[in-house]
Amino acid sequence: MNGAHDMGGMQGFGPVEAEPDEPVFHAEWERRIFALTLAAGSLGQWNIDKSRHARESQPPVQYLENSYYQTWLAGLEKLLLETGLVTAEELTSGQAAGPVAAALAERVLRPERVVETMGRGDRFRMDDEVAAKFAVGDEVRVRNAHPLGHTRAPRYARGRRGVVEHDHGVFVFADANAEGNRVGQHCYGVRFEARELWGPDAPAADSVRIDLWDDHLEPA
Repeated sequence: MNGAHDMGGMQGFGPVEAEPDEPVFHAEWERRIFALTLAAGSLGQWNIDKSRHARESQPPVQYLENSYYQTWLAGLEKLLLETGLVTAEELTSGQAAGPVAAALAERVLRPERVVETMGRGDRFRMDDEVAAKFAVGDEVRVRNAHPLGHTRAPRYARGRRGVVEHDHGVFVFADANAEGNRVGQHCYGVRFEARELWGPDAPAADSVRIDLWDDHLEPA
């Protein structure tokens, strides 16, 4: 989707200020939001790409004003309400109106399972036999598409030409996964010359590598 989150290649936001010895969390509430998001995700009501889309789909002003974990909180609240895990009244009060459904209770992430669960993660490489649309060395163009939903094709690369450097194999197609459709496509490492992306003033020797799926690309 075309949202405020897609800031790659944009100017005017100032320099990226690196924080020496930056902690993982700057405040205890950030740690709690991270934990809540992982615990709620373990209930199986959404996947990682749908959660990304929930964070992306905030109003632009809100997205730009929020800190990183405020954005995580906004996305979590949206998912909890959309899936019916909580009501607006429960969210406001902070109190559950009734017991947890038995099917969900079985999936609750217990403290003793956190390390194992975090270490296992999810599997996004697929064993499905899917024909590749492109091969290493092919010249391709990123489709100039502007979907309403989640996409991993950055806006600054749409319509731009590149060369396939790697075929990583078949992976879950993130754009479809955000809509609940777990399908596999080849994911490629594509090299773009900086001048192709940003014009003649970009350094001639610079290039950018982007991982893109079959449906993001077309022959150049």
